[in-house]
Amino acid sequence: MNKKIGKQSMLFPSGAYLRGRGTVVGKKEGEGPLADCFDLILQDDMYGEKSWEKAESKMLKEAMMRAVQRAGLSKEDIDVMLSGDLLNQLMSSSFMARDLHIPFLGLYGACSTMTESLVLGCMLIDGGFAQNILAGASSHFCTAERQFRMPVEHGNQRPPSAQWTATAAGSVVVGCRPSPGIPAIRATAATIGKVIDPGISDANQMGAAMAPAAVDTLLNHLEDTGRAIDYYDLVVTGDLGFIGKDIMTDLLIDAGLPAARVLERYDDCGTMLFSKEQDVHGGGSGCGQSTGGRADVGSGCGCSAAVFAGSLMRKLETGKMKRLLLISTGAMLSTISPFQGESIPGIAHAVALEVE
Repeated sequence: MNKKIGKQSMLFPSGAYLRGRGTVVGKKEGEGPLADCFDLILQDDMYGEKSWEKAESKMLKEAMMRAVQRAGLSKEDIDVMLSGDLLNQLMSSSFMARDLHIPFLGLYGACSTMTESLVLGCMLIDGGFAQNILAGASSHFCTAERQFRMPVEHGNQRPPSAQWTATAAGSVVVGCRPSPGIPAIRATAATIGKVIDPGISDANQMGAAMAPAAVDTLLNHLEDTGRAIDYYDLVVTGDLGFIGKDIMTDLLIDAGLPAARVLERYDDCGTMLFSKEQDVHGGGSGCGQSTGGRADVGSGCGCSAAVFAGSLMRKLETGKMKRLLLISTGAMLSTISPFQGESIPGIAHAVALEVE
């Protein structure tokens, strides 16, 4: 059977099942509307460590181990671990992998890393190269601020469009068979995204920079698979925020998708993670500090990772959803590219999940 379909998509006919999940989030994320969905909510974002970076790595390790335990496995049962974060040299993931002693593939897709990990993990499982894999991602508000902007101690102001980097980690176990006692959640298809550059150069407009890539990936996924958007109970992007979500909605309708279906079926993890009463401006993202104004959303590698492994997988497990398309989005800038006059390219990868 040809597993490649269309231009950018693939099928997983042999079976790639989500067997376990784990999440850890920070104090602010634990005050949001999804608080009941997370395994561990920190009361101190330092997590008992001496640096923000060590705290983020510890969060990711805890999320990984909770996913393994929920799957009824031990870390010795995991063949490969795939993970990434926003820090140079994948510091959080690499140090986590040092502690767990599991074969490790470090990935960088910016905030699209969770779905990138899932897609590659499903390929390993479906191809028969592994029996169980761990996929995860993490971010931390303070580590991202230190690397991409200014340390939080500087108190730098942010415009209302800026997003708030989620302090969060999420992980899932993917295996060749479902775990007993829980519904069989199967990855059926995936679409690998292209880098799309709309020419946005303002690092405070991450949603606008990433939205065209998400639109491109979704449209190609629907064309490659022959599915309509209402095939899915929910199509969710990673962390576009309210501004990016509005842009994506308009672009999808302009592309010919029925407006009612788009408004009914589409949402964004960044807008789900925080409430509008929380001061996060544009919402969850890879990096961003807020000083007041409209609460817009969260972002960062951990945003879609924690929302997916926490809230969305729970809905699949409990039958509230049957079919989900997760499209994590990433802004492919570096710490130096904006200073060299570069724009901010975006990318988005998609994975389709169904309850059997």
